[in-house]
Amino acid sequence: MVAAGICSEIELLWGADRTYCFMDGDTEVQAMSLDKSQGSTFKSNQMYLFARIDVDIKLVEGDSAGTVSTIYTISEEDWDNHDEIDFEFLGNSTGEPYTLHTNIFASGMGGREMQFRLWFDAAADFHRYTIIWNPRRIIIQVDGKTIRSFDNNEDQGVPYLSWRQQRVYGSLWSAEDWATQGGRIKTDWSQSPFVSYYKNYNVTWCRPSPGVAWCGDEPADSTLFNLSQQDLIDLQWVRDNGCVIYDYCQDTVRFNATTMPKECKLPRKP
Repeated sequence: MVAAGICSEIELLWGADRTYCFMDGDTEVQAMSLDKSQGSTFKSNQMYLFARIDVDIKLVEGDSAGTVSTIYTISEEDWDNHDEIDFEFLGNSTGEPYTLHTNIFASGMGGREMQFRLWFDAAADFHRYTIIWNPRRIIIQVDGKTIRSFDNNEDQGVPYLSWRQQRVYGSLWSAEDWATQGGRIKTDWSQSPFVSYYKNYNVTWCRPSPGVAWCGDEPADSTLFNLSQQDLIDLQWVRDNGCVIYDYCQDTVRFNATTMPKECKLPRKP
């Protein structure tokens, strides 16, 4: 289990000269910054195979058009077959809500995008974002509410994130060519530097020993990996309240009956 302050658990990769760590009471906060010349990126010191990752993020305030703040996991070898779980927060014009873009790659195969309109102002305060990655499924949560679940359907020929260790990354970068309203709204660089804040970074679950690719068998009580009744209520809530704004499994323009991803045709596992 990792439960230390975020600043001691990460390594800054890019933009170190424009980022800073500070104390908010007893809590370490990592500030990530973006200006026209460069953004900033960190990575976790450790790699994991199956994990629960929690982090509190306060996104760029005001006119954040063209900016993308992220928290994601990714494997680091064999890019063509890499695994990845993405949270990407797409900035917007002042007063307009962020779009949360999620995607899952397994053995190099992505294209599993789901986008959400958050039900709060993600720049006004910190909110908790969670990835739960276990042998049965991936669960994505916002403030403890389950908004997405991706089942392990390897038995049906669907690739899953089963054996590659992953590292946690976070970043703030510019994607003004596509991030905001399809690239129609560009970044107002006069508002830079843009800053997002990360704190309360916690990772629990499984850290393989050196030279070992997995952490052992599933726990005897494998129902621990099941979706709870509250998870099911949450998944329905985000749809009923218009929070799901794109779901690849419902994109009949992009896919037809033949090309629709196999997992989209399978029933949800318990």
